Amino acid sequence: MLEALRTQDSGDTAIISTTPTTPTTPTTPIAPIAPEGATAAAAPGAAAVDAPGLDLSSLDLAAVEAAVRRAAADEIMPRFRQLAAEDIVEKNGPHDLVTVADRLAEEHLTAALTALLPGSRVVGEEAVHADPTVLDALHGDAPVWIVDPVDGTRQFVHGDPGFATLVALAHRGEVLASWTYAPALGLMAIARRGAGAELNGVPLHTGTPDPDAVLDVATSHYDFTNDDQKRVLAALETGGIAPRPCGSAGLEYLHIARGEIDATAFSWENAWDHAAGLLLVHEAGGASGTVAGQPFRIEGGNALPFTAARDAETARRILGLLAAAN
Repeated sequence: MLEALRTQDSGDTAIISTTPTTPTTPTTPIAPIAPEGATAAAAPGAAAVDAPGLDLSSLDLAAVEAAVRRAAADEIMPRFRQLAAEDIVEKNGPHDLVTVADRLAEEHLTAALTALLPGSRVVGEEAVHADPTVLDALHGDAPVWIVDPVDGTRQFVHGDPGFATLVALAHRGEVLASWTYAPALGLMAIARRGAGAELNGVPLHTGTPDPDAVLDVATSHYDFTNDDQKRVLAALETGGIAPRPCGSAGLEYLHIARGEIDATAFSWENAWDHAAGLLLVHEAGGASGTVAGQPFRIEGGNALPFTAARDAETARRILGLLAAAN
């Protein structure tokens, strides 16, 4: 039921951290996180649940998981380590790749997800590449599926199992549920707003870093950053922090939710890369925010870089360093 996924904080609340929840306990924002000198925004009231003429309460969430698994089984895994040269195309350069698996999996998911929720729209990475106006759906009243069919295409192309299919369901800028599926690793992580997060049916909890440990932080990969972004991210090359280039963004968020790494610092804002993972981290007890002291908005227009972290204190530390260098 999507009614149960919505909580009193909307997608436009101040930067917050959350604690893991049970299915009957709503998520409650705590003290805003903002870098020194930044002002946190006040939280507006919750948005209405139903878009005009649409009933969002009848969606079968288990059917969504099944659709994600089926798309991967039909379109992605048969092509893993089986790609021919003509199956791989450069989009915006040698590091920005798309494969036949990306395109067919997105088409599969677009048909399946809109059938499960009539009247919904899909914002998929490949559809946006073909027609940027597809992004306009993020500003509309219809429910939106945000899809990255193969997150970590470079890994997929090189036969590395570290890729994932990412799906998030959003309504009026608020992410309500997400699915992070790594088919080659056998991992399915699901988050529901206000109902916690789980991996293969086991609840996820970010925990907190050991105060004496060096923070493991995944950052935007240097192949995808310009000189100014590299300069800002270099602020994390300091005592007590060990930054490294990220792999699949979706799997880095899962690593945070599992307490395996401590934070991310990303300098790009594509909704399909971040919507699913940010909800996953928040519902596992983590925190996130941008260098402006604002929450990350899936519609775009964010102050960058931004972070997601295991806890509020780690997020504050990362944002403080990035804001000072910005």
